[in-house]
Amino acid sequence: MIEINHPQLQNVIDAAKESFFNAHAPYSEFRVGAAALTKNGIIVQGCNVENASYGLTVCAERNCLASAVVQGEKEFSFIVIYTEEERLTPPCGACRQVIAEFFEHDAPIIAVNHKDKKQFWSIDELLPDAFTPKDLIKG
Repeated sequence: MIEINHPQLQNVIDAAKESFFNAHAPYSEFRVGAAALTKNGIIVQGCNVENASYGLTVCAERNCLASAVVQGEKEFSFIVIYTEEERLTPPCGACRQVIAEFFEHDAPIIAVNHKDKKQFWSIDELLPDAFTPKDLIKG
């Protein structure tokens, strides 16, 4: 797993927390904020956006990465997922697959809550043997 310096991590945690407060979660009341650091040193943010047609809800992690792609960013160092839940919240299965698309297999995925508890995982831990762009390369 890559090493992260503390001020850099705190800046991304702060951005994820800021995003949390923008979440649109009127149905579940389960708000999530996410922020990622691009390889270019840019912090990108996202929050979950629920929809009355529940299947159209989009998670914070996917909104974060989609926002980055819109800005031309496609390579990331790490991502932070922020909630105010007692139990730290890992990304859902769909988000794990999308994260695997853009992050190195050993990149940190970090869950943080309002009590400053932290849990670190790698892609390999969350989605072993992930199907990635490398699987589509003909060789």
